[in-house]
Amino acid sequence: MSTYLVNHLRIPGVPEEENLAYLEQVEATTAHYGGKWLAIDGEVQVLEGAWPGSVVLIEFPDMETAQAWYNSPEYQKIIHLRTDRTVSDLVLVDGVSSDFTAAGYALQLRATIAAAECGS
Repeated sequence: MSTYLVNHLRIPGVPEEENLAYLEQVEATTAHYGGKWLAIDGEVQVLEGAWPGSVVLIEFPDMETAQAWYNSPEYQKIIHLRTDRTVSDLVLVDGVSSDFTAAGYALQLRATIAAAECGS
């Protein structure tokens, strides 16, 4: 099951040299771990709430591989180029299986709630 890195990225002002150096180096660190870049700084259309900044979306084969990339010496060597000059909310999230349905998920939640109410 794929795991996705989602970065809500805010770069105050004009990107600095360090931001550009990070971009020039980061892709090479993800390639070894099967990272596939899906979105970066694309147009964000806010439908609800607020979303100042941009989004970066990278797909990894699984959670373990994504964590291995993040903790790798190659990435840790350059991470400061991003974190020192940006504001980021960075998360890893597992995708859903190919047979996922929202209705099926609701059914699971109903069963969990019912079991908790019976146990009370």
